[in-house]
Amino acid sequence: MRRKRRNWLPYLLSLPALLVTIWILIPFFTAVYYSMMRYRLSLPHLKGFVWFDNYLQFLTDARFWYTVQVSLTYTVLTVVIELVLGLGIAILLQRSTRFNNLAAMLLLLPLMVAPALAALMWKLMTNPNFGILNYFVSLIGFSDFRWASDPSSALFTVILVDVWVYTPFIMVLLLAGLRSLPKQPFEAAALDGVPKTFVFFRITLPMLMPYILTASLFRMLESIQQFDIIYAMTQGGPGNTLTVFQVESYLQFFQFTNVGRSAALLMVLWAITFFLSNVFVKNWLRLRERAHGVEAE
Repeated sequence: MRRKRRNWLPYLLSLPALLVTIWILIPFFTAVYYSMMRYRLSLPHLKGFVWFDNYLQFLTDARFWYTVQVSLTYTVLTVVIELVLGLGIAILLQRSTRFNNLAAMLLLLPLMVAPALAALMWKLMTNPNFGILNYFVSLIGFSDFRWASDPSSALFTVILVDVWVYTPFIMVLLLAGLRSLPKQPFEAAALDGVPKTFVFFRITLPMLMPYILTASLFRMLESIQQFDIIYAMTQGGPGNTLTVFQVESYLQFFQFTNVGRSAALLMVLWAITFFLSNVFVKNWLRLRERAHGVEAE
């Protein structure tokens, strides 16, 4: 009886993970199914399979390629800016002192605010009529700065909000990485009088690279699927200025009732995310092997 219980134990323990996987795959294959259909909620009688026609239409659709451009631009800018700021803050707080620990805790506060609420808060602060930030920029000569209501500054505004919300996430990951690095190489470099810039670029940065890639992967996956900050502030506007994948898919479904195109957009987003995450993971594994002294295959 005990042997039978032991044989069943691994299956029982893996059951929750199996159920979660099933509940993930159900909406995934549902999206695949609808992405191969011509299906508008306003024209139900035209419903039918068109197979890959929705995807083929993307190849000649200027709106789709603009969505790709905006999504990738938003992703690259947010990840790069947050990495630079997060790394800089982590280096400043690297020493484990009472002040540094308190500062790190306070800097985590934006991360505890829901992104949609943060976007609404920034929307009020950047209001051209009564926003406090609009008042501050007017003091340095930028009168009537339109923030998210102007196509030329809308992308800058939503990136500013994203950086404010998610830089603490990068900071806490890199800070944990910095504090976990072995001390022997740095002590040896200090005894030899090695310049700090050399230590940073030749010792600290290579050893920290797995943490940087991990933080970049998480932020990349979040940024390319961004919806709440952009939609709460601009609804994808002005015009179609910020119609990233998630916003465009939302508009296609709820505004244009085009279920097939909406699902196809999400599948393209999944393919891009899958490709980028695989690139990051392969590089992370290569760096981990190098750190353990194993030559990558």
